[in-house]
Amino acid sequence: MNDGKITYLTDVALITCIVAVGRGDAVIKAAQAMGAAGALVYHARGIGPRERLGLLGIAVEAEKDVVSILVATDYQDAIFEAIYRAGELDVPGAGLAYITPVEKMATYIPHEIRERIGGQGAVR
Repeated sequence: MNDGKITYLTDVALITCIVAVGRGDAVIKAAQAMGAAGALVYHARGIGPRERLGLLGIAVEAEKDVVSILVATDYQDAIFEAIYRAGELDVPGAGLAYITPVEKMATYIPHEIRERIGGQGAVR
């Protein structure tokens, strides 16, 4: 039963990874293997100099998979590293990843879980 109060999660970060179309699934699997609960994936098309990247002359595909994952800040570094490796972001033109701090987040949390973690700093 809902008691009308909003439970805010405050120790949360948003990891966003932009990779070539088809690489998004590998990024999600790597994040889930590290404990991430789920992800949002959507397709995007970049605008800008698409023909060549820098002095290396590497062709860059304009179509991208964008993967967004909300994670606990305690796990953000481990998940970020797994995403970086799975997306093969160490190759020029492969994509990029970044972390955005989330001030607060709200969603349904069962009463039993709220009571169990209520004394910790992650929920207020």
